[in-house]
Amino acid sequence: MAIFTDSNKYKWEFVNLGGSSRVRINSGEDIAHLPELDPKMWTVLSCPVTGLEIDDKSLAYMDVDGDGKIRVNDVIATSKWITSLLKEDDLLLEGKDSIDIENIDRESEAGKKLYSSAKQILSNLGKEGSVISISDTADVAAIFAKTRFNGDGIVTEATAEDADDKAAIAAAVASLGGVADRSGATGVDAAMVEAFYKALADYVAWQEAAVEAPFGDKTDAVIEAYNALDAKVKDFFVRSKLAAFSPDSTASLDVQTSSIQAISAENLTGKTEEIASYPIARINGKPEIDLSAPVNPAWSAKFGLVKEVALKDRKVLTEADWVELGAMFAAYTAWKGAKAGASVEALGLDAVKDILAKDRKAAILDLIAQDAALAEEAANIANVDKFLYVFRDFYRLLRNFVTLDDFYTKDKKVSAIFQSGRLIIDQRECRFCMKVADMAKHTASAATSGMFLVYCDCTTKAKAGKLSIVAAVTVGDIGDLIVGKNAIYYDNDGVEWDAVITKIIDNPISVAQAFWSPYRRMAKAVENLINKSAADKDAKIMADATAKLNAVPAGGTAAAAAAPAQPFDIGKFAGIFAAFGMALGTLGTALTKIFGGVLNMPLHKTLLAVVAIILVISGPAMVMAWMKLRRRNIAPLLNANGWAVNAASKISIPFGETLTDAAKYPKMKLKDPYAKKGLATWKKWVISFSALVVAVGVLWIFNLLSWAGLDSPLPRYNQPDPVVEEVVVEEVVETTVVETVAE
Repeated sequence: MAIFTDSNKYKWEFVNLGGSSRVRINSGEDIAHLPELDPKMWTVLSCPVTGLEIDDKSLAYMDVDGDGKIRVNDVIATSKWITSLLKEDDLLLEGKDSIDIENIDRESEAGKKLYSSAKQILSNLGKEGSVISISDTADVAAIFAKTRFNGDGIVTEATAEDADDKAAIAAAVASLGGVADRSGATGVDAAMVEAFYKALADYVAWQEAAVEAPFGDKTDAVIEAYNALDAKVKDFFVRSKLAAFSPDSTASLDVQTSSIQAISAENLTGKTEEIASYPIARINGKPEIDLSAPVNPAWSAKFGLVKEVALKDRKVLTEADWVELGAMFAAYTAWKGAKAGASVEALGLDAVKDILAKDRKAAILDLIAQDAALAEEAANIANVDKFLYVFRDFYRLLRNFVTLDDFYTKDKKVSAIFQSGRLIIDQRECRFCMKVADMAKHTASAATSGMFLVYCDCTTKAKAGKLSIVAAVTVGDIGDLIVGKNAIYYDNDGVEWDAVITKIIDNPISVAQAFWSPYRRMAKAVENLINKSAADKDAKIMADATAKLNAVPAGGTAAAAAAPAQPFDIGKFAGIFAAFGMALGTLGTALTKIFGGVLNMPLHKTLLAVVAIILVISGPAMVMAWMKLRRRNIAPLLNANGWAVNAASKISIPFGETLTDAAKYPKMKLKDPYAKKGLATWKKWVISFSALVVAVGVLWIFNLLSWAGLDSPLPRYNQPDPVVEEVVVEEVVETTVVETVAE
């Protein structure tokens, strides 16, 4: 049933938190007007009643419909109830665990009852003044310890004033166990009194119908032995009849010698069950058991008891004798089986008859009725406990339900009800930690939060069981955060837990961390490539060595088995060297052109080029990180824990920096006692720089940097190149005409 209204008359105060506009609850008047607040403006629509940093008892009281979740309607119903009981609603903002009962509004009937009950509690506890606290209602037994009637419909010996009533109540408790009274003592209720007096009457009636025991005080033992032997004795008579019918089968029906031989070498005390399976007496074809002959040792004790008590005048036992013996105690057995009122038997028959004779049943039931008549007053006393818990914790719930004030506050001493403690790891303190109820469900939606998350399993000697948490890392670099890393977790009660990382959700931690991420990935890729190459070569060497060892013939040597060496192919290696040289030449030419181009540029352009290269490598990662960091949202984490979050709750970059504290050391100059002795660091830098200058100078002098435009100053390297003049020589070809004169 919806209980929202459409009224917009009340003026709410709005604030921007986490990238969303929210209503801020600042006064008791705001709380009183919660039914008028549009549900679309609530940050949270529901949350579970477990796993939060509010007393479970308070959450249970505020869960009006008892469905295991606190919903908007539950909050509104609670606000109506608590504000109707207070003279000043602003008292709720204080979050105290005590209240002066004079602040309870007695204008309403509920307020009058609450005030009266609170006053009665103070009186019962013997407290002066008018301030009542949660500690006063915590011990219900103490509240009702000095009261005769407490409204729970249970009376104790202390309730009764008559001695016979006290004795009857004590006897009922001793017989039936009793039930716990609100005072902490054990008493009886109406149903128990009825059951007690019925048991008294039934027990007396059963005793008066007693059947005489045929064998005196040994009757019960004989009956027990007879019942245990009955099937075995009847089996004997069937075997005997069959042996009489077929004498040739007598040996087969009797105990087998082979069976005894099979177990004879073992400890027979452990073979009782197998021995008991043999016939109770030897089979000889006669339908009787010779009572002077030995019987199966597994049954001899019980059979001996029956023979001594019930068959002492007989020499043999026939089937008819056995049936007749069973009939002798059939009536007694039936009477024993119909036993009634066993619960009061321990009192003794005389005491039972005495209690029945005094008949205090009606008087005790009247006491119970007087106690039950105060049920409403007692319920109101329990209502005081509910009032105090809600009075203390309701406003805190609102700060984490209607808004998320406690999460976004700048006061680090205040934390949201879903923040469970602090994780100390990798020189950082992560303040945003949450308990995780369902790890699979949580990790499935955690990536959409855009946060770098570490999941940990925590254990401690102080508490039983394992605790699973998730912590957000919002400052620094990835560092040594890997699965399996140990840490320390402190819950909000200050209990220290051993934590170990079980899963990591990798998202950007900061823009600075994103800057180095491409280089880290490249370094990792190179490292993996080197490791893979080394592993492959190692495996190949081992495989070759193993193959050579396996190829050695029996009695031979490795040298004998080795294949003849291939002759050196100079042409093949010349080609390889030529190819290798060409590759180096190409690479060198490319690097020369690159560095030559860079060095030929002005200094400012060179710097810009370097910056451009860095931006090409790191820029995309930084841009993506910046965008993800701006979109970080705690809503997916809360939803995974059963919350229904109604508004985005983002974590900006500045706010994220407040959720994780990194270690900060003061400026100081410390010496490492194990540092390698030698030159001071500054001297090493001077020497290194000087060596670099000398190397560059040598290269310059010998004209090895001419490719970069740095010509050597030596004259030999500065000779002008010879000028080659092209002379065009015109060749004059004279044509001689030879005339042939005919002679």
